[in-house]
Amino acid sequence: MNAALRHTPLALALALIGQSAFAQDTTVIAPTVVITGTRVEQNSFDLPMAIDSIDRTTIQDQRATVNLSEVINRVPGVAAAGKENYTQEQSLTIRGFGARSQFGVRGVKLFADGIPASTPDGQGGTGLFDLASASRIEVLRGPFSALYGNHSGGVVQVFTEDGPENFTVTPSYQFGSDGTARTGIKFGDTVGNLNYTGSVSHFRTDGYRDYSQSTKDQANFKARFRLNEQSTLTVIGNYLRQEGEDPLGLTLAQVNSNRKQQGQAALSGNNGLRNAEFYGARRSLENTQGGFVFETALTERDSLRAMFYTGNRNNEQFLAINAQTQNNVTAAGGVSVFDRDYWGTNVRWTRKLETVTFSAGAEYERADEDRKGYRNGLTVANDNNAALRRYGVRGALKRDETNVAEQTAAFFQGEWALHPEFSLSGGLRYTRVDFSSKDRFICNGGCSGTTNAAGVNPDDSGSTHHGAWTSALGGVWKLTQTVNLYANVGRSFEAPTLIELAYKPDGSSGLNLDLKPSTSMQYEVGMKAFVNDWTRIDASAFLIDTEEEIVVANNTGGRVSYQNAGDTRRTGFELAVDSRISDAVGAYAALTLIDAKFEDAFMTCAVAQCPNVNPQVMVAEGNKLASVANKNFYGELTYRHAASGFLGAIEYRATGRMFADDTNNARVGGYGVTSLRGGFSQKVGGWKISEFARIDNLFDKEYVGSIYINDGNQRYYAPAAERTWLIGLSASYSL
Repeated sequence: MNAALRHTPLALALALIGQSAFAQDTTVIAPTVVITGTRVEQNSFDLPMAIDSIDRTTIQDQRATVNLSEVINRVPGVAAAGKENYTQEQSLTIRGFGARSQFGVRGVKLFADGIPASTPDGQGGTGLFDLASASRIEVLRGPFSALYGNHSGGVVQVFTEDGPENFTVTPSYQFGSDGTARTGIKFGDTVGNLNYTGSVSHFRTDGYRDYSQSTKDQANFKARFRLNEQSTLTVIGNYLRQEGEDPLGLTLAQVNSNRKQQGQAALSGNNGLRNAEFYGARRSLENTQGGFVFETALTERDSLRAMFYTGNRNNEQFLAINAQTQNNVTAAGGVSVFDRDYWGTNVRWTRKLETVTFSAGAEYERADEDRKGYRNGLTVANDNNAALRRYGVRGALKRDETNVAEQTAAFFQGEWALHPEFSLSGGLRYTRVDFSSKDRFICNGGCSGTTNAAGVNPDDSGSTHHGAWTSALGGVWKLTQTVNLYANVGRSFEAPTLIELAYKPDGSSGLNLDLKPSTSMQYEVGMKAFVNDWTRIDASAFLIDTEEEIVVANNTGGRVSYQNAGDTRRTGFELAVDSRISDAVGAYAALTLIDAKFEDAFMTCAVAQCPNVNPQVMVAEGNKLASVANKNFYGELTYRHAASGFLGAIEYRATGRMFADDTNNARVGGYGVTSLRGGFSQKVGGWKISEFARIDNLFDKEYVGSIYINDGNQRYYAPAAERTWLIGLSASYSL
C-alpha cells in the first residue's frame, strides 16, 4: 500500500470506530433522504445503490466554498482535481468515468436543483454550483446512474437551501495565501407563499504558480412559489464569469527545478521556447442559466413534474501555439472561441401504489454553438523576426462553423416491494443524440487575407447520430433491521461530445465523425449497516466492462483529439464509515480501491508532430487508464463545544499512484495531505457572527495536484500548492 495511506494514525483511529467509550452520550444518525437515485424522495439506506449525501454544514462551514473539490473528495469512488489551474475548470471522475477529460466534466451527469448543468452533448462544468448557498450534494454511483442517459457514469446533484422563515442577510469575507480573497453575500426570506434564497460572490487569487491569477464572479437565486395545496413552482437562476491566466503544465524536470514556474512552448523554427505569458495563454468564460420546475399532485397517487431551462455559455481561450503551426491552411488557429445557446425540457409522471412506485417521462435538450478559431497573434509566416512577434491578441479568422447537438429520450423507472424484507428497483431508457456541423470557413486555394499558406480548406460540414437503450435492475434484502444487502446491474453509454468531435487525430480538417460511443456494463454488490445508533457503514464492490472506450489520441498545442481504444475493465471496492461518537465528537472515513486497465492493445500518439512526423506507439494490454488513482482515502475528526460555539476538525486526504499517459511511462506518485480548521460562532445582539481559520497541506508536502493527460510535449504536471492558510468571517442578521 502507498505510504500516504499506510502510515496514517487517523486512518487507524477511524477504522477502530465501533463500541465507543462515549456511547452513553451519543447523537443518533438521522435518516438520509435522497431523490437522485429513484427521482422520488427516499431513505438512502433502503435503496439498492451506492448513493451519498453531503449536508449543508459539511459544505459551507469553515471552507472557501469556491471549488467542488473542497467537499466531494470525501465521497467514496469520487475524485476531483484541486485548484491548480482555474482556466481548465475542475475535472471530476466517478469510478473512473470522466478521467479522459482535459477540462470540465465528461462521463458524469451534473444537475443544479433538478436542472442540468451538463449540455446535451455531455460536457459539463462544476463552476455553476454555488456552494455558499447549497443545502446538500447528492452523489449517485454505479449502474442506476445509467437511467440518466448519455454520459451518466455517475450523477452529481447540488440543491440550493430554502429561504429562512424571516428575512436574513449574511455577508462574508475570506482572505488567505497567494492573494486569495472572497467576498460574498447571501440573503433569503419567506413571504406568504413565496420562499427565496439568493447568493452573490466575487473571488480572486494570484495563484500558487507564476502567471496563474484568476477571478470568479458568481450569482445564484432560487424562488419557490406555493401556487395552491397541490402545486409548487420553483424558479432558478445562475450566473458565472471566470477569467484566468493559464500557466500551462510542466515537465518533470521543470517540476523538480522550480515547481512555481510557467510552462513553455516552442516557437517555430530554431527560435527556442517561450513561456505561457509570452503567448498570452488565458481563458475567459461566461455562463448564464435559468429555468423552472413545476410540480403538482394530480391525485392522492399521481404527481406530475415539468422542467424547462435555457442558458448561454461563451468562451475565449488563447493557446500556446506558434505561428508556423497556425499557418497550415486547415489549422484552427490559436484562439478558440465559442458562443453556445442551449435549452431543454423534461416531463415526468409518477404513481405511488401500496407496493409499487413508478415514473415515466420524456426529455429533449438542444445546444446551438457558434464556434470560431483565430490566430493567436499577428505574427504571419514564422517566428524568425523577433520584432514582428506579437502573441496574445486575436489575429485572422481560421475557423468558422455552427454546431448543433440534440438529445431526445424517454424513460421508465419503478420499484416493487415484493416482500417486507425484499424489494426490486429498475428502469429502462432510450436516448438518441444528434450532432451536425455547418462549415463556413471554406477556401478553394489560397485563403487570401486569412493565412499565408497556399492550399484548399474544404467544406467540413457533417452530421452523425447515436442512439442506445440503457437499463438498470437491482434488489435490496433487509437482512436485519440494521443491515441491508443489495446488488444491481446496468448498461450505460457515452457518446462523444462536441469538443471530442472537433479535431481528427491525424490533424486533417473536419469533424472526427469516426469516433463512436462507448458502452459499459456495470455490476455492483453492497452492504449498508448501522453498527449501532451512532455508526453507519456503507461498503460496495463493483465491476465495469467498457467497449469502445474513448481515449486521448493526440494532445499537442492545447488541442486534443480522441479515438476509440477497444475494451477496458474497472474493478473496485468502496467503504465509508460515519460515526457520531458523542454529541461533541464525530468521525468519518472513506476508502476507495480501483484497478482500471485496458483489455486491448492500441496505438496512440505519445509525442508532438504525431502521426505525420513521429510514429504512434503501442499501448499494451493491461496498461492502466491514465488519470485514475489506484486508491483514495479521506478521513475527518470533528469536535464541537456547544457552550463556547467552537467547531474544529482535522482532515486527511491521501491518493495513490496514477499515470499521466496511457503508455504508463509518466508515473504520478501518491501523496497524503492534512488540513486543520477551527472557529467560533456567537450571537451579538441580533447578529450571529462566525469566524474561522484553516490550514491546508499542514505539513508542507510537495505533490502534483492535477495532470494534463497524454500531453504530447510531456508537460503533464500541475503542481499543487504547498502549505496555505485561509481566514474567514461571516455575520448573519435576521429581522
